[in-house]
Amino acid sequence: MIGRLVGRLVAKHPPQVVVDVAGVGYEVDVPMSTFFNLPATGETVTLHTHLAVREDAHVLYGFGSVEERAAFRRLIRISGVGARTALALLSGLSVADLAQAVAVQDSARLTKVPGIGKKTAERLLLELKGKLAEPLPGAAGTPAGAGADILNALIALGYSEKEALAAVKGLPSGVAVADGIRAALKALAKS
Repeated sequence: MIGRLVGRLVAKHPPQVVVDVAGVGYEVDVPMSTFFNLPATGETVTLHTHLAVREDAHVLYGFGSVEERAAFRRLIRISGVGARTALALLSGLSVADLAQAVAVQDSARLTKVPGIGKKTAERLLLELKGKLAEPLPGAAGTPAGAGADILNALIALGYSEKEALAAVKGLPSGVAVADGIRAALKALAKS
C-alpha cells in the first residue's frame, strides 16, 4: 500500500497530477480541493494517498490532508459510491461542509455536487450519519509526525481508525515509530 508521497510536482492536469519521487513519476488523481492548494510545478509536494486495486487498473488517489483521505475512504465503503463519486463530493464540499450536511441531513446541499442525485444523496446521509462526527485523522487533537505514522501503520494492519486513534492517544509523546507501533499493538491486544 502506498500511504504517502513526497516529491517534486512534475505536471498538473485536473484532476490528475504527476509527482516525481526519486525518479519515479506517480500519476495521482486528486479532488479539486487538493488540486487548488498544490504548489507550483517543480516544487515539493506531500500527498496522503489511497491505492485502489481493480481488475483492470491500479489507481492512486491523493489528498492534501489525512482528514480528507479518511473521508474519501469512508465514502467509498458505501454501496453504490465509487472513487469518482467520492472525488466529486470532496471537490464540491470540504470535509467540514460534508460533515455538517450529514449532521443536519441536508440532501439539497449534496445534490448541488455534479453527479450526485437525490437517491445517492439520501443514501450518503443515511450511511454517514454519526460517522463523520467522529474525529478524523488530521483533525484537532490527533497525533502528528510519528503519531500519524503509527496511526497509518495500525490502519494498514487492519485496525479501524477508531481503534488505532485510541491506541495512539495512549502513547507517550516523542515515542519512536517502531517503538510506538509495538506499544500500540500490545495495547490493542489487551483490549
